Amino acid sequence: MTFCPTRQIILAALFAAGAPAGARAQDFYAGKTVTFSTHVAPGGGYDAYVRLLGRHIGRHVPGNPRIIVSNQPGAGGLTAANFFGNLAPKDGTYATLVSQGLLLQEATGTPGLQTSLAKFNWLGNLSQANNVLAVWHTSRAKTIEDAKTFEVVTGSTGVGSISSSLPAVYNAMLGTRFRVVYGYDGAGQLMLAMQRGEIDGRGTNTWVSYKAAAPDDVKNGRIRVLLQIGLRKDPDLPDVPLFSDLVRGDPEKEAIANFLSLGLAISRPVAMPPGAPRERVEIFRRAFAETMSDPAFIEEASRVGAEIDPMTGEETEAAVSRMLGTPRDVIKKAQAAMGG
Repeated sequence: MTFCPTRQIILAALFAAGAPAGARAQDFYAGKTVTFSTHVAPGGGYDAYVRLLGRHIGRHVPGNPRIIVSNQPGAGGLTAANFFGNLAPKDGTYATLVSQGLLLQEATGTPGLQTSLAKFNWLGNLSQANNVLAVWHTSRAKTIEDAKTFEVVTGSTGVGSISSSLPAVYNAMLGTRFRVVYGYDGAGQLMLAMQRGEIDGRGTNTWVSYKAAAPDDVKNGRIRVLLQIGLRKDPDLPDVPLFSDLVRGDPEKEAIANFLSLGLAISRPVAMPPGAPRERVEIFRRAFAETMSDPAFIEEASRVGAEIDPMTGEETEAAVSRMLGTPRDVIKKAQAAMGG
């Protein structure tokens, strides 16, 4: 027989094209390490969630790659997001748990984000938990009404972050007197600052993050919640006012509150970078969905107090698109309330 390299190459290509996606993925991911990053220092709520996910998702990926976690704190989530959008590996070996505040920042035109979140390849969302404004139990502020009477100091990771923007919204729309102090590195530093009395509390954090990262403080009433924001009241906090309820009856304020509540409901979204191979994105979307119903994952999440209320990758992508497509007049009003 006459040797024909061209024919051999064609047959090899046809064989590869016909190989099942799972087999090709197993070939790729076998022996690989996949990095899951997040924008906070070790010890915070985001860190707890990404490490929980990392301990389980690899079992659901063909080839069972090793999962490691990378922390990239700074600039309220922008440092991690800009690295992710521009410099992170795009071969399917890198993913990130995105700061929920970035969606509102992009929608309202806040500068700093270098790559639109619409270009991220969303794998899913771990939780739709409510954000809360909470203070340490020694603070003079006992209710949101107290924050209208005297100054309440909250801490933030940086100017433009959601932890600084939401107190500005409350001041503008509710008449509160929150004052933000900047420069904290992450959740761990903010908790220490609360405990030391440097600040009264935090401008925002998800309630489930408090439960996951500081269960004893939650159980013993050392964290006092003044206000919650989300699509519905958290079952744990039936007596804490919902932001949208406090502005009900004012159509303009209601529109802003609904916009903010939707954005913050996408509270623990996970993505692969722009340009990642579609096949590998789909593999991790399936792996994410399977992990959310994995009994071992659910048991550990319950044990550590991490509430799991997931959205699929497709649902997360649609929600992000809906947020970024909000009418400009509503966005401008929200932007003004957030301090410009």
